[in-house]
Amino acid sequence: MRSFIQNHMLRHGYNPIEEAVMDIRSTILTLTILAVIAAIWTAVRASRAIQKGKRMPFYFKRRKLYDQAAGMIFAAFALGAFAYFNFRFGESIAYRYFPPSLTPSLTPTITLTPTITLTPTITLTPTVTNTPSVTNTPSVPQAIATQFDSFVTPNPNAVFSPIVFATEIDENFQPVNPAVEFNNPLTKIYGTYSYNFMDNGVQWTELWYRGDTLLKAETSHWEGGTGGVGALSLELPAHEWLPGEYQVQCFVGSQWILSGYFSLVGNPPTATFTPSPTVTLTPTETPTSTRTPLPSNTPLPSATPRQ
Repeated sequence: MRSFIQNHMLRHGYNPIEEAVMDIRSTILTLTILAVIAAIWTAVRASRAIQKGKRMPFYFKRRKLYDQAAGMIFAAFALGAFAYFNFRFGESIAYRYFPPSLTPSLTPTITLTPTITLTPTITLTPTVTNTPSVTNTPSVPQAIATQFDSFVTPNPNAVFSPIVFATEIDENFQPVNPAVEFNNPLTKIYGTYSYNFMDNGVQWTELWYRGDTLLKAETSHWEGGTGGVGALSLELPAHEWLPGEYQVQCFVGSQWILSGYFSLVGNPPTATFTPSPTVTLTPTETPTSTRTPLPSNTPLPSATPRQ
């Protein structure tokens, strides 16, 4: 059960350290709720002041209560306007002045440049009339896009850092000995990244390729919160890690958001075949029927004539 929860946290970018601290979105929501409560309380006080002024026989005291009620009504409208604008625009303004800091370990010393280059090895002769156009922008295959079930609109301001690959990560989802080239034997690869301005419930898709071969496709709802650190993983049997160029493509909705690349060298270990025991049928001896000879006819003694 614990292993399943950890894999689910890695897959969807859940960060336990970030979740322990109130983020900016929670702060904005809390301020909005408090402002709404204060506006309602102020409006109730103003209503009571007006009712009390109506029963006051003295003009100057009644006038004073009406002035107090007018001030409280103005304060209630101000608090209501603050709650609305804080809820509508507060988060974007806060991120403008307090941008979340990305993971310090993701330094630009590792340059992740795609090693797959489009070389003009295929010459398009005039005899070929229907030539497909080659686009460099990844897209979600139609068979996977039909599995989308989210109705949350992706945030166009979502940002991601480059993906860093490693064979191990620590408890804070930081890569251990990151690299862009790995040696066989291999069983599992992690890809870590940091992100911001994401919305829970949006469609998130991961596609892992070796060359043009799709190795893994997974799509689900994003559950990692607004900002933090996430991790992807690809696990295969050891004999299926063939040498070549690997990449992972990530999509928010149907929009490609980032890709990561690494290469694998060396031959994988040979898969060992363990024969399963077979049941050998032992023939049983079946008794055969033998012929019993019938008794032969014994001739009777002949009669001897008397003299």
